[in-house]
Amino acid sequence: MHPLLPSLQEEFNQIEMELSHPSVQSDQKSLTRLARRRAELSEILEKSQDIERLEHAMRENAELLNTDQEDELKLLALEENTVLSREKDELEKAFERLLVPKDPRDARDVIVEIRAGAGGDESALFAGDLFRMYVRAAEKAGWKTTLLHTNETWIGGFKEIVFEITKGSGPDVFRLMKYESGVHRVQRIPETEKSGRIHTSTGTVAVLPQAEEVDLLIQPNDLRIDTYCSSGPGGQSVNTTKSAIRITHLPTGLVVTCQDEKSQHKNKDKALKVLRSRLLEAEEERLAKERGDARRSQIGTGDRSEKIRTYNVPQDRVTDHRIKVSWSGIERILAGEIADIFTRLEAEDMERRLNKETQKENDSSNEPS
Repeated sequence: MHPLLPSLQEEFNQIEMELSHPSVQSDQKSLTRLARRRAELSEILEKSQDIERLEHAMRENAELLNTDQEDELKLLALEENTVLSREKDELEKAFERLLVPKDPRDARDVIVEIRAGAGGDESALFAGDLFRMYVRAAEKAGWKTTLLHTNETWIGGFKEIVFEITKGSGPDVFRLMKYESGVHRVQRIPETEKSGRIHTSTGTVAVLPQAEEVDLLIQPNDLRIDTYCSSGPGGQSVNTTKSAIRITHLPTGLVVTCQDEKSQHKNKDKALKVLRSRLLEAEEERLAKERGDARRSQIGTGDRSEKIRTYNVPQDRVTDHRIKVSWSGIERILAGEIADIFTRLEAEDMERRLNKETQKENDSSNEPS
């Protein structure tokens, strides 16, 4: 039996009691939190029971080998134990992964901010390529995307583009998209480059877990809300009504703009959604530093200025620098075929976190009593 199982079973029983309490039934936030944790614990306990059943079957087969049964029966027991042993190894690995603390933000929808970096017009075009890659990847995953804000250039790229990805019928969004935060670099020959020289440009991607109103309280008097006429590429006005919104959070100086909707009210709602998520991320970063969390040891939670991936067009290669893995088929990847990249990053992240938890257990077991 794993040493954590008794405490996990006790926690499961406690949650079962809390879920039946009237005060919890009427509190949607507590009900959702407890139900999610109950499901996690239930999966862990079921895996443990599966391992116990396999071990019991293996012991029975082992006992059979020491009896006067026919050799053929003993051979079947031996062969079955070989199969059961492999199943047990897989179950134990899955069980250990379930014990790794989950990121409580994994189930959240996200707000993605893409900005052109170094490279002039080419970086703006690359920002557009990244945006289309994520939109197509979202479609393939069963997610839904909603445009929140754009700042388009005259050549068709974007200085900045902000959009929302919600779960829809797909897997948890932040659980996979969190690995995309950082600097993305492209190496290719621009269409405007007559000499055929390879040009390097960058774009930054920020993936913010979407904040809910209950996560943090924003005081109305902490906001300055300005309205202005929406503008298109090059700065020209695209309408005569003041539907665009600029919200400044006075205590932090954070500024959010939104102009893509014709309705001032809709633009304000979208801008507040982005502001709330940025403030939540800033608060979580502050708390992490206070606790001394080694966030860089986890993929996807490092510094946003870190170069994470290179898209080398002439060599038809995409390389993720955090796990030192490359993929060919750059056109396919930019067309949204990035599920394999998500899978590799999540597996590597899980492995690192599992090693960290194992090290913790070893250190605690070696402490003098």
